[in-house]
Amino acid sequence: MAHLMSTSCSIKISSSYRPCGQPLNQDRTVLPNSFTIKTSKSPFKRLVSKGQRAGRSCLVLATAAPVSKEVSANPRSGSDRSPNDSSKPQRVMVIGGDGYCGWATALHLSNKGYKVAIVDSLVRRLFDHQLGLDSLTPISSIHNRLRCWKAITGKTIELYIGDICDFEFLSETFNSFEPDVVVHFGEQRSAPYSMIDRSRAVFTQKNNVIGTLNVLFAIKEFREECHLVKLGTMGEYGTPNIDIEEGYITISHNGRTDTLPYPKQASSFYHLSKVHDSNNIAFTCKAWGIRATDLNQGVVYGVKTDETSMHEQLCNRLDYDGVFGTALNRFCVQAAVGHPLTVYGKGGQTRGYLDIRDTVQCVELAIANPAKPGEFRVFNQFTEQFSVNELAALVTKAGQKLGLDVQTISVPNPRVEAEEHYYNAKHTKLIELGLKPHLLSDSLLDSLLNFAIEFKDRVDTKQIMPSVSWKKIGVKPQTVPAN
Repeated sequence: MAHLMSTSCSIKISSSYRPCGQPLNQDRTVLPNSFTIKTSKSPFKRLVSKGQRAGRSCLVLATAAPVSKEVSANPRSGSDRSPNDSSKPQRVMVIGGDGYCGWATALHLSNKGYKVAIVDSLVRRLFDHQLGLDSLTPISSIHNRLRCWKAITGKTIELYIGDICDFEFLSETFNSFEPDVVVHFGEQRSAPYSMIDRSRAVFTQKNNVIGTLNVLFAIKEFREECHLVKLGTMGEYGTPNIDIEEGYITISHNGRTDTLPYPKQASSFYHLSKVHDSNNIAFTCKAWGIRATDLNQGVVYGVKTDETSMHEQLCNRLDYDGVFGTALNRFCVQAAVGHPLTVYGKGGQTRGYLDIRDTVQCVELAIANPAKPGEFRVFNQFTEQFSVNELAALVTKAGQKLGLDVQTISVPNPRVEAEEHYYNAKHTKLIELGLKPHLLSDSLLDSLLNFAIEFKDRVDTKQIMPSVSWKKIGVKPQTVPAN
């Protein structure tokens, strides 16, 4: 996110990229080899530290189109090409394509022959700057990432930098790229981040809910046949004392039977934003005939996919801190640097898990087998279930084979959650579509641990322990302290 003095300007970039934003107004002419800037109405600009108000915030509208792409004076309407038209590669817009899941997915789809565009505000990188965090792996700028991908594969991924909460930006993006599929990862995705303080809780809900609403309106207005593939979370369900079905449950009550959305028991302001998203999407499918697939994803682990392994500049981020790091990734990094594995409370918390290679595979399967108009599908996207204690035991065993002295400690649970509970979630629909899972094996753990050891000099051990408390959240803005 750029903070600039003026409301209109251009930034030069390398001649290998050209802007692809199709302006809706004549006063925003696209300049050769430049970015086009517009004033941002972004809600996240208020999260910037006090004292940095150097004029209005600006966002890059669109970048990195193929050099050969012609910009027509009048964008075509969204109804003249169907997603089912097999004569052309499907055009897939990956919102949040600079993030952990989005980056891996964008490269995978591009490698599979889809025409891909990334839409991202780059605010995830700003979060790191604000909180003093960093990825275990060094990650290149989005522009260098895409230049590297083009150089290696000859494939171009278009780039639109902006905030989807700004509907004018999103409208231009839809009219410029004309997506057949929108893969929506573009949300604040951390439960602890949403529980830091009031401003982060409000930001999370505004960013996630309004952003998704804007996507739904953009599909209705400009690309009514477009298929929305939305990343949800298994956390929407909570930990009920009955089996978790895939989105819907059939209930008999007082002699009558109906199939209803599965009850939601979200456990953070982040998870609640996902519940709101699901309700809004379900409603628009019913009211407007939108086609949508909600991928309720479990906890993701791993860092390498076939595509991100091609070059060091394509490397994905790996978070190990207490705000953005996920359990297995955090444990492997802790083992690599000799820090005890941090089990929250009793450690019986059980969740669904999956390899990031399966994340990209699941998204591709959802695209290849689209929902019907008016259909709201829900797939539970995970491959195995583990408790936190089981994960700690697996990492301990794998670490010992590598000569590591792996210890485990129980730390006070910063969350409000059941620490011992029943958990049995169904996850058959993606398997039926052809998912071939990468299950958590000794070799995979060995690979992940070796990866963590390779980059252990980049670990800031002060960021390992949890520092966000569900019960202590308040109105006063907080800076997450280093322990």
